[in-house]
Amino acid sequence: MCKSIYKKKEYFDNRELSWIEFNYRVLSEACDTSLPLFERLKFLSITSSNLDEFVMIRVASLKDMVHAGYTKPDISGMSPAKQLEEISLKEHVLVDTQYEMYNSSFLPLLKDNRIILIPNHEELSPEQEEFVDRYFMREVYPVLTPMAVDSSRPFPLIRNKSLNIAALLHNSKTDGEYEFATVQVPSVLPRFIRIPSHDPESISLILLEQIIEKNIDKLFLNYDVICAYPYRVMRNADLTLDEDEAADLLTEIERQIKKRQWGEVIKLEVENGIDERLLNYLKKDLNISDEDLYMVNGPLDLTFFMKIYGLEGFDHLKNKPYKPQPVPEINPEQDIFSQIRNRDILLFHPYQSFDPVVDFVRNAATDPNVLAIKQTLYRVSSNSPIISSLALAAENGKQVSVLVELKARFDEENNIIWARKLEQAGCHVIYGLVGLKTHSKITLVVRREDDGIRRYVHLGTGNYNDSTAKLYTDMGLFTCSRPIGEDATAVFNMLSGYSEPLAWNKLTLAPLRLRNKFMECIANETAHAREGKKAHIIAKMNSLCDADIIAALYEASSAGVKIELIIRGICCLKVGIAGVSDNISVHSIVGNFLEHSRIFYFYNDGYEDIYMGSADWMPRNLDKRVEILFPVEEESLKERIKHILDIQLRDNVKTRIKLPDSSYQHISPYGNKPLNSQEYFCKEAEKTTKMHKKAKNQSRTFEPITRPDEII
Repeated sequence: MCKSIYKKKEYFDNRELSWIEFNYRVLSEACDTSLPLFERLKFLSITSSNLDEFVMIRVASLKDMVHAGYTKPDISGMSPAKQLEEISLKEHVLVDTQYEMYNSSFLPLLKDNRIILIPNHEELSPEQEEFVDRYFMREVYPVLTPMAVDSSRPFPLIRNKSLNIAALLHNSKTDGEYEFATVQVPSVLPRFIRIPSHDPESISLILLEQIIEKNIDKLFLNYDVICAYPYRVMRNADLTLDEDEAADLLTEIERQIKKRQWGEVIKLEVENGIDERLLNYLKKDLNISDEDLYMVNGPLDLTFFMKIYGLEGFDHLKNKPYKPQPVPEINPEQDIFSQIRNRDILLFHPYQSFDPVVDFVRNAATDPNVLAIKQTLYRVSSNSPIISSLALAAENGKQVSVLVELKARFDEENNIIWARKLEQAGCHVIYGLVGLKTHSKITLVVRREDDGIRRYVHLGTGNYNDSTAKLYTDMGLFTCSRPIGEDATAVFNMLSGYSEPLAWNKLTLAPLRLRNKFMECIANETAHAREGKKAHIIAKMNSLCDADIIAALYEASSAGVKIELIIRGICCLKVGIAGVSDNISVHSIVGNFLEHSRIFYFYNDGYEDIYMGSADWMPRNLDKRVEILFPVEEESLKERIKHILDIQLRDNVKTRIKLPDSSYQHISPYGNKPLNSQEYFCKEAEKTTKMHKKAKNQSRTFEPITRPDEII
């Protein structure tokens, strides 16, 4: 454990505020005028989607703590109540910034590019009104369920994240009091509808809620509609599982998923200008305080821009799609197993295709020499070819064991469906471990060969998801190393039967000793620095918020270790603390792809240890999840990973550097040629493919294709 002098509260940033700072970095991509318009709209949409999940999970968790009377401060010294206060202030500013961009930049830019988004149904022309009214009666009206609220009809359940319209009604015949009614905007219909345009060169779009608002009087025929405004709620979606008491984990998770729809309302979004009477009614019945009320100057839920991104005929407003390149070490026409026997193979997604991973499982399913397939699944695609191959393998009589993590947040329903499908096919399905999430990414194929049984292993930093593999940057490794194969068998035996081996060869697991492994590696560099030797740490991950790890890095920095961190999201470590973090730099790359790989480099007195894995430096990954850290030992592969890290550290286009005040600043090339690491790797992979086609017998030793300056 590190010395307490490195654990002062002022040495740490709050995790939640650090996340909000990250979402600002995502939003800043929407401000980047060098990007095509639709790419900028995509980042505006992602910012909103990120914020929804943050509120439903992180803010909800803090509210639970406050309700329970929990007052213990976090590593930065902030109590849950204080965190909520600061989050509300910063989140309101973030939302206001989003809508300022929407109104001042994106609406005019869309119009300049022949896309007219009509903000209000009152701005429709007579021809457009006629079209909208017909559309309402034909397509919308039959789907709607208007709900009045009175003494006999209580306030209805407003579903989490659903878009709704609140109306104030008055019955002029009875001259009674004003009444409240609500109608849900149906998610089964398109959010925006194309309508006739005055200009044949342009297209006009209107949002579904505007069509409903315009025609809402048709839903309440005996009433005068005084006013109608859209609103949206966020509910506590953090599942609370008592796994020790649950007789059937799958059934318990299904029950908890349903409860998400009526969890505590923790955020209310309404349009600016909403009638005060309506607003007070909503606040009272939803039990919302002012700090959880968001009044926005525009349409609610900006994630609809992701659908606008899909509009046909506007390819000039998007980046040219990148096609993942073949892995040069793998010939799809040859046996995958013989190629892995020849040498370890490194995969770099999405620059290289995820197909070899899919083919690895598919070929194993039909290979008569394969005896067993074992795999962990955390998040998979909605039409996963890997699931189909595992089911086929079981039908072919192979032993198939699959750990499906039912507690993968917001993928629970999807994973339950796949788990049942695999069971029906004859697979042995494990539903995770009590008290732990299985977040590791590992596949084991056991094959009978001429010289005996051989084990083939795939290890990765990302999910077995063929869809996100095109969007997330991840690393993978194919190997038939005997020590790793033995460890892989031990992993699955531990997951299925709780039998931990006496010793491990190469793999390091959480929650067993992964924390200790990282602490030992950092302490080793610290000791070398104190001896006057060169000491260097490079660590790439999604998030860093573990107090012990951060304190160890502070101690290493104080001893003179050069520490370079590439952290996309949350970073609770502070830079620039005199005598503490002088030797630490923090880089955050936010670009077209989502940086997701976890890579750890330790100079180790010249022996250069490199590890990859599924775990970030967070307490949940090190203590509450099953994670795997694996070494990269072949020198050619180590050189390649060092090259990847070097390019990312030299990125001066999409990198932001953390400053001592915990803000982030874009790096400026300062006369150097711009280097966008993601574009670089795309071009490098494409060039490798071209060279490989010309010379299929080229050396397998990795060499950077050319200098970065040349490739850019």
